[in-house]
Amino acid sequence: MIFSGTLKAAQPKNTNSMSVSIKTPQEIEKMRVAGRLASEVLDYIVPFVKAGVTTNELDRLCHDFIINVQRAIPAPLNYAPHGHTPYPKSICTSINHQICHGVPGDKALKSGDIVNLDITVIKDGYHGDSSRMFYIGEPSIQARRLCETTWQALWRGIRVVKPGAHLGDIGHAIQSFVEPLGYSVVREFCGHGIGRRFHEEPQVLHYGRPKTGIKLEAGMTFTIEPMINAGKAAIKHLGDGWTVVTKDHSLSAQYEHTILVTETGFEVLTVSDGCPPPPSPR
Repeated sequence: MIFSGTLKAAQPKNTNSMSVSIKTPQEIEKMRVAGRLASEVLDYIVPFVKAGVTTNELDRLCHDFIINVQRAIPAPLNYAPHGHTPYPKSICTSINHQICHGVPGDKALKSGDIVNLDITVIKDGYHGDSSRMFYIGEPSIQARRLCETTWQALWRGIRVVKPGAHLGDIGHAIQSFVEPLGYSVVREFCGHGIGRRFHEEPQVLHYGRPKTGIKLEAGMTFTIEPMINAGKAAIKHLGDGWTVVTKDHSLSAQYEHTILVTETGFEVLTVSDGCPPPPSPR
């Protein structure tokens, strides 16, 4: 989940061309817990995401689960990056042509919709951040193909993560996969470093050139969260100050995981029993 194109740098423990924090083993363990909790919220809400439910109701259910069951904090609630009014809800719900930051409301979901639920929790001072796409009833072939491509794209980006790789390798893996299929990559929003702070350095673009950007080091933690449009990449902001939509009204999809760079590769921190398994490499 990213709310702003301008991120504030984390306080560095070790630097690599910018102020990117390297997490200690103790911090990594806390991030595993926070990441698992974020994924478990998504597991919990699955049976409620169906035709007739409002996104306000989904927000209420997730809020109560995070507060009362997990004893954690919903990070988006009242979050106010520079230039924004406080975000009014505990989750983001982005439907059909909404790209990100959709604010829950009273409109009911209907059969054929696709919706992204974006969850960030804070537990013991550390953040876990993940999102998934949900089908309402039977989606169109176009909608299903877009979502499946976006899931594949996320994992294309994840699988290049290892010490010595570059941030540009992640963006290139995503962009070079989706664009030949006729899709476009949203460029105004990106993944981000995460830890004690919701948004840290580095910014993780979902497009780019190989071997550009900072080199990855073990102990870095960040999100990868490609936003892929069925039409053109151009975006538009709605009047609520938060919701971002496709300018051409085409469908958009997004998946997100929080990632740790390990000594030998990567670890996905936002995993749980109900988390969708990785797609087969292809």
